[in-house]
Amino acid sequence: MAASDARLTGAGLTLAYDRRTVASGLDVAIPDGSFTVIVGPNACGKSTLLRALARILKPAAGTIVLDGEPIAGWPAKRLARTLGLLPQSSIAPEGITVADLVARGRYPHQGLLRQWSREDERVVRESMAATGVADLADRTVDELSGGQRQRVWIAMALAQETPILLLDEPTTYLDIAHQMEVLDLCARLHEEGRTIVAVLHDLNHAARYATHMIAMRRGSVVAEGAPGDVVTAGLVERVFGLPCTVIPCPETGSPLVVPSARGRTAVPG
Repeated sequence: MAASDARLTGAGLTLAYDRRTVASGLDVAIPDGSFTVIVGPNACGKSTLLRALARILKPAAGTIVLDGEPIAGWPAKRLARTLGLLPQSSIAPEGITVADLVARGRYPHQGLLRQWSREDERVVRESMAATGVADLADRTVDELSGGQRQRVWIAMALAQETPILLLDEPTTYLDIAHQMEVLDLCARLHEEGRTIVAVLHDLNHAARYATHMIAMRRGSVVAEGAPGDVVTAGLVERVFGLPCTVIPCPETGSPLVVPSARGRTAVPG
């Protein structure tokens, strides 16, 4: 996809922590209105890229551009009204209720001349309803299950009312039922018009939900496009070192990765 067709792009990115370079010369374009999923083996740079796109991590070189402007120059509140981030590990203040945590998503819309309003109340209420946590409003976040907490964090991100939502491994530590619950919610948000960018470990989940996939290895993008074009037996073995067969999912028709029998697994070189 051409970068000119995307609201959020990165060009010539060098991403590093301290003195360790994670990616160099990285280019990426997020299709507007897509459900983009970034996949790849551990330590390939997936979450690092997401953090850079969210301006949590400053690139050592290169530029992140949002709506035609370098993201580095965006005022913090303006950025928070355009782009929301659900980080990999979210920690709620001790004793905070669900309603109060979700309400914090309205912070970017507050100012000296605009205090808490009925509009804010409406958005918080609708965000909790959309994520199925309205009945938990008065409970404290730390007494909830993992799946409930994740939906609360997504509700807070929804309350920001951003057109772009970045999710870093939103299904980590959840059982299979809660994983599907969270991904179904993300799919519904995408269908309602949001651009979703998520880092996922599970290839089959990625292929099932994504409209656009980016496969990474060693800090580079090795393939991108529709799931049917990206999730092939050759690419899975090249990127993950996993011999496999790829078949159509009997439920959705999306690519389904079936690992080969024991003894054939290789480690990517």
